[in-house]
Amino acid sequence: MSDKKYTYAVARIRALETGLFSSAIIEQLMSVKSYDASLRFLTEHGWGDTDTPLEAEAILEKERQRTWSTVRELLKGDEEILSVLSYTDLYHNLKAAIKESVSSGNHGNVYYEDCSIGGKEMARIVAERDWQSLPAHMRDAAKEACETFLHTGDGQLCDIIVDRAALDALYETGKTARDSIIRDYAESTVAVADIKIAVRSRKTGKSLEFMRRAMAPCRSLSTERLAAAALSSVDAICDYLEGTAYAGGAQALKESASAFERWCDNQLIETIRPQKYNSFSAGPLVAYLLARENEIKTVRIILTAKLNGLAEEQIRERVREMYV
Repeated sequence: MSDKKYTYAVARIRALETGLFSSAIIEQLMSVKSYDASLRFLTEHGWGDTDTPLEAEAILEKERQRTWSTVRELLKGDEEILSVLSYTDLYHNLKAAIKESVSSGNHGNVYYEDCSIGGKEMARIVAERDWQSLPAHMRDAAKEACETFLHTGDGQLCDIIVDRAALDALYETGKTARDSIIRDYAESTVAVADIKIAVRSRKTGKSLEFMRRAMAPCRSLSTERLAAAALSSVDAICDYLEGTAYAGGAQALKESASAFERWCDNQLIETIRPQKYNSFSAGPLVAYLLARENEIKTVRIILTAKLNGLAEEQIRERVREMYV
């Protein structure tokens, strides 16, 4: 895409950014007294449309589709970027299709369509074992995960195989990406995923072999040292993180599980925030998409908390940082 086209696309994104929820609007949403009133608050702020039911998932999915449609239109011709951004959904579809194929269940309502292979086609590929129809970076993992789930029925092991392949694919693509935001996004995403794996493995008593299989190597931390720390204690994980670029994760981990999960998501916002000052690359478009995904996730957290009757203070500790 030429600089001229980026200039036009970024101008449109700058206009759309004015509609992103600020921290102040999130505060207003948190202060709304009831779940139903929260849904009305969203519609009053332009979420959903006249054909969207007053239901949380319908409204959130409408906003997600709207965002992807806009960014896909603006990034037309930059298929590599769109592909990288949809890796999470693409690999999710693979997991869903494998479990559907082996268990004969109906997983049609858990597929994502905003990626290169939607639910129906992914289900066909897995059912027919047509691995060559998958991108090269998925084929080996798809075959291994499918055979593993078929012979063991171990859904967690299936997930580990696919999730690790997704992280490896993202990281490899990021290393050669011409846009710095994709490189930074890949580095941050893989590192934070590895940290999450270490923390959860510590809490569930997973082995070193498990962590080695699940973690994806990256430049900004040592998976071997991280895994070794996880075998020892949560304090050991914190001690290791304090000597890396992810020292904030150690402090959050010491605070609470909710604070740690919030910190993990906030790393994405820190990664994309510099794109506010960039006008001549795909960076602001990528940042807008990721900011909207973060915004939708935050709204979902708030709505779920209200539905379950959590106090405002409990909701607040779960709320993510906003891009604007």
